[in-house]
Amino acid sequence: MKKVLLLGILSLLSLAQAQPIRADGSSTVYPITQAVAEEFNIIRPDVKVTVAFSGTGGGFKKFCVGETDLQNASRPITKAEMDECRKNGIEYIELPVAFDGLTVVVNPRNTWAQCLTVAELRRIWEPDSKITQWNQVRPNFPNRKLVLYGAGTDSGTFDYFTEAINGKAKAIRKDYFPSEDDNVLVRGVEGNVDAMGFFGYAYYVEEKGKLKALAIDNGKGCVEPTDATINNGTYSPLSRPLFIYVNLKSLNEKRSLQDFINFYLTNSRARTAIRKTGYVLLPDEAYRINKVLVDKRVKGSVFSGLEPGTPLIEVMKKLEAEAK
Repeated sequence: MKKVLLLGILSLLSLAQAQPIRADGSSTVYPITQAVAEEFNIIRPDVKVTVAFSGTGGGFKKFCVGETDLQNASRPITKAEMDECRKNGIEYIELPVAFDGLTVVVNPRNTWAQCLTVAELRRIWEPDSKITQWNQVRPNFPNRKLVLYGAGTDSGTFDYFTEAINGKAKAIRKDYFPSEDDNVLVRGVEGNVDAMGFFGYAYYVEEKGKLKALAIDNGKGCVEPTDATINNGTYSPLSRPLFIYVNLKSLNEKRSLQDFINFYLTNSRARTAIRKTGYVLLPDEAYRINKVLVDKRVKGSVFSGLEPGTPLIEVMKKLEAEAK
């Protein structure tokens, strides 16, 4: 009886000692980290992993003052965010965890649009655009009002899309419906035959029967977003890596965070969880290099400032070589 009681007390002490993990940031990356956390909790129910989403920009505001242990990001950290982290003594490790293809979608009842060029997308979304009707995009499109939905200004998706399409992050027309919550954008396009929107590939996959993805022509013909075209980069310029940033102080002080990151990067159940969210897995080599970067505590960012479409694995191999 005493032995059972002692084991019970030790179990409770173990539960009490497991330090909680707090994650925030991108709504695009949220489903990935949440899915991995759920799998992790099956084997480590003693660790509470809280995952929220306030947008990549909103998340970095918390991360760079030390409010969170892990930052989900749908684009690399910016110079201003790096400066804010540095000012507050926040060091971090940058880890790509999946591929995404920003998906331009229309309502499935839209029978006229199948593929748009990057130039056409730019004319639609650029600052001070005068395009308000579909037939202003192409003369053979119907004379119908064009209703636009897109990521909000705190979203990394917003930054990446505007840079890839308009040539400058945050450069966009003002008369569209913005939201950091991709589900709001999905519902907006689903409910309006004249709508167009953009958001992460996984949200399109989840609602595939209710949305139609447009192929994108970047000068080499029309390419649809698929696992294969996103992974090999032919879905250009809207293929992108997705990231997590890990607070180095938290990593060193919280064994629970170390265990979670190891699970995230090495466990087959974590890979399955990422795949089930609808995003595209990185090559195995990328996750192996990530583990090296964590083990060697390689801090800072190498992806910030790189051009959209820069080959991810080449950058990671160079970083690994420098870390040895």
